[in-house]
This record gives sequence, C-alpha cells and structure tokens, in this order.
Amino acid sequence: MSCRVFLIRHGETLWNTEMRFQGHVDVPLSEKGMEQARALAVRLSAHKISAVYSSDLGRAVETARRIAEPRGLEVITLPALREMNFGLWEGLTFKEIREKYGETIRQWWANPLGMNVPGGESLSDLVARVIPAVREIVEKHRGEKVAVVCHGGPVRCLVGTVLNMDLNKYWKIRQDNAALNILDFSGWENGIVALLNDRSHLPGDLEMPYWANRYVEKKEA
Repeated sequence: MSCRVFLIRHGETLWNTEMRFQGHVDVPLSEKGMEQARALAVRLSAHKISAVYSSDLGRAVETARRIAEPRGLEVITLPALREMNFGLWEGLTFKEIREKYGETIRQWWANPLGMNVPGGESLSDLVARVIPAVREIVEKHRGEKVAVVCHGGPVRCLVGTVLNMDLNKYWKIRQDNAALNILDFSGWENGIVALLNDRSHLPGDLEMPYWANRYVEKKEA
C-alpha cells in the first residue's frame, strides 16, 4: 500500500523577508506567515490526513498546528526535520556572509555536501538525519496520507533524493514559504514527485519571490 506525503515548507518569517539565514534559530512566523498557514490548512481541509509531523522549530510547529487542530490531531515534532544548522551564518544576510566569508561561501555553494558551514553542518549532515526520519514515517503510514512540515533545506533534500539528483545542486529546486509538495511512495525506492512548490492557495502565487536575486548574487560571489 502506498503512502502520500504532503510535504510543506513553513510559513514566512521576518527573517525570510530580510533574507537572513535562519537554520536552527527559532524565528516565529510573521503575521503574513500565519495567514499563509491558515490558507494552506484550508487548501488541505478536504483531505483525510492520519498524522501531522513537524520540525520542532516554532515556525514549522505553528504551520503544522493549523493542519492538525481541525482534525483533532497532535503535532508530532521531530528534531531530525530541522533546517540545516548554518552555524556562524545564522542571523546574517547573504550580502553580509559574502562580505565576511567570501571564499568560504563560494566553496560551500560549489560543494555543500562535502563542506561544513563554519560552526554548523554540511548538506550531507542534513541528508543523514532528514532522509531516515521521513523514510520511517513513510513505512509507518502505509496506505495513509500524512503531512510533514519542515524547512526549505529538508524539502529540497527529500525531493532531490526522490528524483536521484546530485544534491550539490539542491538549490535549483525552488521552495517558497507555505508551498505544498506531494510525494507518493508505493515503496521507499519508488517515490514519485506528484506536486512541487504549489502556492495556488496563496495570493500572488505567480509573482517573482523576494529572494530571487539571492541566486544572482550567489553566482557573482
């Protein structure tokens, strides 16, 4: 029996709009982020969901509660679903990181799997904790639908793993705040990406995101 995973990035935070690296810092949802979470919950209201899992960081938990509470479910928090630990970069904008860690961030963008962020994790560390956690969820909920609310990095790693991508290019997978992704698993090795970065429940879903210039800056770094 298959498992359907509604894979969701948390709603917007103030640091998202300021393009600051959040990582493990527990930044709450902004008012707009809370509105996005409510809209997402309405989008999913017609679907039977057996369990709601979340990173234990507040921005993900608050997003997950909007889905869980109308169903009488408790949010199951898993630290393994946290965003990457960005170490000394947390709280800094990309511009500030480029100015202070120029050569380091160039090397990291070229090989995030093999290089730790100063004081933090590598992408390999993120993959090593996220993928087994979600695999366990999938195997536990065969024949069911579940919601998994986490962060941009974990979402990209999961989608990239299902697609057998080179995860050094994981940043090529666009993932907006409160976006809905759907992964279908007839078995763990047979995962299918059924929906990617869908924001049709949000106003202005076809607009250019505020972070678009980050990748232009990255290439110039």
